[in-house]
Formats: sequence, C-alpha cells, structure tokens
Amino acid sequence: MGAWAVHAYTASGAAIALLIVLAAFDGDAVRALWLMLAALIIDGTDGMLARRVRVKERVPEFDGARLDDIVDYLTYAFAPMLLLWSGGYLPDGHAGTVLAAIPLLASTYQFCRVDAKTDDHLFLGFPSYWNVVAFYAVVLGLGPTAVSVILLVCSALVFVPIGYVYPSRTVTLRAPTLVLSTLWLIAYAVLLVQMPEPSDVVIGLSLAYIVYYVGLSLWLTARRRSRGASPPARELEPAAAGPTAE
Repeated sequence: MGAWAVHAYTASGAAIALLIVLAAFDGDAVRALWLMLAALIIDGTDGMLARRVRVKERVPEFDGARLDDIVDYLTYAFAPMLLLWSGGYLPDGHAGTVLAAIPLLASTYQFCRVDAKTDDHLFLGFPSYWNVVAFYAVVLGLGPTAVSVILLVCSALVFVPIGYVYPSRTVTLRAPTLVLSTLWLIAYAVLLVQMPEPSDVVIGLSLAYIVYYVGLSLWLTARRRSRGASPPARELEPAAAGPTAE
C-alpha cells in the first residue's frame, strides 16, 4: 500500500499542472508560481520516498520512472511555457508561439534520451528547468526580449553535454547542496509573498544559489572529462541505498 501511495503522490503533480494552466489562463501568475513550488517539493521528495519503501520491488509491474517523467514534463516544461506565453512574457503573434514551442521540443528530446541521467547522478544537458525560468521572468518582470534570449540559450544547452547537478542525488557536496536548495525554496516562497514588490536582497540571495548550482555543475563536468566518464567508485551511492528514484 505504501508503494502505491508514493505513486499517487507523484501523480498528484499532473493535477497540479492542470491548476497551473488554469491559473495562467486566469492571469494569476503568482498563484501559478505557488503551484509550481508545490510541484517542485513533490518532485524533490518522491524519489526519496520511492527508494525508502522500495517501490520497484513491491510494485514491479508499474513504471514509476515513466510516471515521474510524464509529470515532470507537464510541470517543468508545458505548464511554465504556457504561463510565459499567456502572461505576455513572450513576443506577440506567431513569434511568441514559436518561441514557446522551441523549449517544449527541446525537452521532448531531453526527457527521452537514455543517458539523460549519468551514473554519477548528473543531468546531461540543460535539465528543462523552465519552471525556474518562468519564476524569474515573473519575479524580475523580464520583458519578451530577455525571456526569448534565455529560452533560446537554454534550449540550445539541452544538446550540449554539460552535467548539471541533481540536487537530491549528486554525491559531491551533497549536504551543502541540499541545504542551499532548501534555502532557495524558502527564498522562492518569500519572494512570492512579497510580490509585486520583491526584496532586492532576497532576489540576490536566490540568484546566488543559481550561481552556485551552475558553478558546481561546470566544475563537476570538467572533472568528469579529466577523469573519464566513469566517476571513482567512492563517489557512487552504495547499492544498499535501494532502487533508483522514480
């Protein structure tokens, strides 16, 4: 029963994606971002719960990883792009529609590649964090030109073999990364409470985490290349940790 409860917990993200879309059509970007925060928390904790209750052993006939990918595509890619498109953060007309479609197409590739997650727990290529892009577009009040450039650059980075930190699983600096990720989520909530006049200090602290994340990702990528694709055995999670995340 516990395994099915974890699957239901993951699947709830699909319902949240629908609520994000409805908030976007209602013109309530802040409500949509609150819902994205809920989706982030679910996605950040369901894998840990899945490993703890050993869902792959208890419900072997159900593919939790596929469920997780479906929900993540809805909450990390489709719903955020609809928010940007409907909220006027993209150019008017066909140009905006095309720009909204490009990240969605790039993410279909990212979600379907078999090497999207490396053995040392990195995401290979930009991991479709369009929800984070949407968050900063709304909080910072970015215009269509800035958002368009960010979308195009990040879409191109999907195809560049840079390893990005998997916050809940990358072993190197895992403890500080988890702490900083939690603080970033708190800053996310604080900024939403402060809308429409978010604090510059909180924005700066929030962006500092992004700098840390990108810097650590680039360092780990460079180290992997210098040592070869396979990391030292001591940096892999032990087999006793249970099945892989959903």
